[in-house]
Amino acid sequence: MRIGLVGYGGAGRGIHARLARAAGQQVTHVVTGRRADQVEEDWPGAVVVPDVDALLGHADELDLVVVASPSGDHAAHALAALTAGAHVLVDKPLATRTADAQRLVDAADGRLTVFQNRRWDPEQLALRALLDAGDLGRVHRFERRWERYRPQPQDRWKENDVEAGGLLLDLGAHLVDSAVQLFGPVRSVYAELQALTTPAVDDVFLAVTHDDGVISHLQAGGLTGAPGPRTRVLGAGGAYLVTSYEGEPTPFAVLDDAYEEGRRPGEPEHEGWLVRGSERTPVPRPSGGHHDIYPALARWVDGGPLPVDPADAVATARVLDAARVSADEGRVVTL
Repeated sequence: MRIGLVGYGGAGRGIHARLARAAGQQVTHVVTGRRADQVEEDWPGAVVVPDVDALLGHADELDLVVVASPSGDHAAHALAALTAGAHVLVDKPLATRTADAQRLVDAADGRLTVFQNRRWDPEQLALRALLDAGDLGRVHRFERRWERYRPQPQDRWKENDVEAGGLLLDLGAHLVDSAVQLFGPVRSVYAELQALTTPAVDDVFLAVTHDDGVISHLQAGGLTGAPGPRTRVLGAGGAYLVTSYEGEPTPFAVLDDAYEEGRRPGEPEHEGWLVRGSERTPVPRPSGGHHDIYPALARWVDGGPLPVDPADAVATARVLDAARVSADEGRVVTL
């Protein structure tokens, strides 16, 4: 694909350009104000333009527009690209509010998808396989944590933009999407949101009740000196436990060390543990991963299925909007 990339920062350069290159695809146009030298170094000959309007002047030279600008600009940039007739991938969140997200879906005509890349995390793929196989029995609790310890936060829009920044819209969008993908629509939301070290929210707790009765506890924090288990799923037939994330151990990773003692030499790499009391079984690591995303995008642009239905991002936005109301008013919000 010929890709036009809006933004060349942590998301644009650090994630999208890297995945596109790994898939053998080409970034041909980039919107950036300060990183032209990096673009030339990474993609010699790529056209650097100052804004989205200038990029869309080259729309007939592009197969895909990737919106990786700050979250508060997603809706306007995506709508402009859709209006120009482009296929559009928007980094999460699709928009900062439900109404704007729905407006994009209404305008999309099948040409919009959302970068919910954490659907391709090995732990998510492994858990999906366990659920499909019925190995956990009837699930009653899903827990996922995205916690780190940054007492000196970075000085960026993500930390300083009260409306479009903060962990609720950033990591919260991933956490809610993961829960809904696994356990379906949400019927009620309870939230506790705090700004401990930054102007924007940097401490998030969500208790989300799904239509099927599963309760998801979702947490993200930037001032968490002792992170909890990354993922814990409790069911009548056992539990699924992940104690580290992307190679970074938590204090609970000592459990992994203890569990490793029970493994036999030559067993494959695992992605967490299936636990039934004192019985523990390593869960094989699935073959998929983030490297599958950009090939899936290429198939979509060529007439294949949507990698992520943008209606799912509207559902996530609705939960995040309800979380704000819940935290402000100190009550459970029914959807």
